[in-house]
Amino acid sequence: MLEVGTAAPDFTLKNQQGEDVSLSDFRGQKVVVYFYPKDNTPGCTKEACSIRDNYSDLQVKGAVVLGISADSVKSHAGFSQKYELPFHLLSDPEKSVIKAYGAWGEKKMMGKTYEGILRSTFVIDEQGTISKVFNKVKTAEHGSELLEVM
Repeated sequence: MLEVGTAAPDFTLKNQQGEDVSLSDFRGQKVVVYFYPKDNTPGCTKEACSIRDNYSDLQVKGAVVLGISADSVKSHAGFSQKYELPFHLLSDPEKSVIKAYGAWGEKKMMGKTYEGILRSTFVIDEQGTISKVFNKVKTAEHGSELLEVM
């Protein structure tokens, strides 16, 4: 997983409308990049809604939010519409950005070990450097956690 002080790798992915979105589009702004396992699952929905509920305050602090998972553009469109998410959800089906940030790895659930997306968030400063990493995310409180570090 990338660490504080590291230059954030640039990327271009499709958002829920099928439009290209690049990290470099937001140079000069704070950017929250959060990786989550799957649209419409309980933990991911709580996390997205927590960020949504704090989104206007995050914007006041100058932050842009980008959510990334391996789900399709179509899945993101439905998830975004269903929960009225006002930020970009980016599709990374090849997992290239997920892996570049170190958000892919071994997970354990119910005694089984498997590889998957590690729920994590990176706060990137105006110069493109990672200023904060959350690798233990409290899904229902994540929006508030982000506000505290902005």
